[in-house]
Amino acid sequence: MTPFVCRKCGNCCRWPGAVKLSGDEPDVIAAFLGLAVADFLRDYCEITPDRQHLSLHSRPDGACVFLQADNTCAIDPVKPRQCRDFPERWRFPGWERECAGGAELMKVKQS
Repeated sequence: MTPFVCRKCGNCCRWPGAVKLSGDEPDVIAAFLGLAVADFLRDYCEITPDRQHLSLHSRPDGACVFLQADNTCAIDPVKPRQCRDFPERWRFPGWERECAGGAELMKVKQS
């Protein structure tokens, strides 16, 4: 089987929905950014609509607040597990068409 290779298209970071934080992720990301945890929470996080999780802010266009202009993640070394697990452990509907690496996998499977 052909392994998934991220092509840094940034489309997964533009897909609408919550990027949930768990465990010590807020502390780790805050430290990476050189911020106090309270400042990180105030400036970059919100409670999910179901009030069950902490989530990263999205920009008005739906993109993750940490997606940079070159489609890289500003917090890549410490990005949340949800981000690290895409697409091996979770996927959104139609991800193969939106994701450059997924589209490449589809081409290989069709060959």
